[in-house]
Amino acid sequence: MFYIGIDIGSTAAKVIVFNENELQEKFVMPTGWSSVQTANTIKERLKLLGISEENSRVVATGYGRVSVPYADKTITEITCHGKGAAYLSSSDCTVIDIGGQDTKVITVENGSITNFIMNDKCSAGTGRFLEIMANTLGMDINSLCDLASQGSGITISSMCTVFAESEVISLIGRGERKEDIAYAVVDSIVSKVSSLCGKHSEGVNYFLTGGLSGNTYILSSLSKKLGKEVSADELGRYAGAIGAALMAKNL
Repeated sequence: MFYIGIDIGSTAAKVIVFNENELQEKFVMPTGWSSVQTANTIKERLKLLGISEENSRVVATGYGRVSVPYADKTITEITCHGKGAAYLSSSDCTVIDIGGQDTKVITVENGSITNFIMNDKCSAGTGRFLEIMANTLGMDINSLCDLASQGSGITISSMCTVFAESEVISLIGRGERKEDIAYAVVDSIVSKVSSLCGKHSEGVNYFLTGGLSGNTYILSSLSKKLGKEVSADELGRYAGAIGAALMAKNL
């Protein structure tokens, strides 16, 4: 029996396939403009792996979970990210998930979620913020973070993404070094995430998930800001899909 977790986020869709207890397959693709179309593309790709409705159970999560008609169940991303992070970290942890449109901080104790908080009112403090700022500077997110590691000394005061973008444009016009502007951009998002963690609770074993979990500069900056080490896993961006697949095993 195959157990499938499908996490359709606002920017990327992640899929995990367990063959009984063995993680057999994983893949990611842009969500694009239509979650329904993305779900159909995923279904066709699963068919190529020999997976059908008869030999699988599917749980969908994330922003576009309602767009997966072949899912046996849909479960919130809070539950799935907590479950997936607990699987990856093998311990109790405070999960920090920096998503495309929101950031979540989730406490996992004894494999269960005991508390969470999320910022979904503004894109500041999310992956979308970094994407917009990187585009403004004419680069991708990884290049922005690499450049930020060489900068210092500048802060972005605006709490709103729109005003922050205007502030970055002003800094460019003022002739500030690109490295220092990149530093300010990353520092801004890390500060907002750290503030959200502070509103949540005293974190134990911080564990970063989402698309930024593989970025060493984000990890080190967040660790420094929180005053505690933030760990991650190479499968961190798949945490939601992993949690969904594990939930599928219990259907």
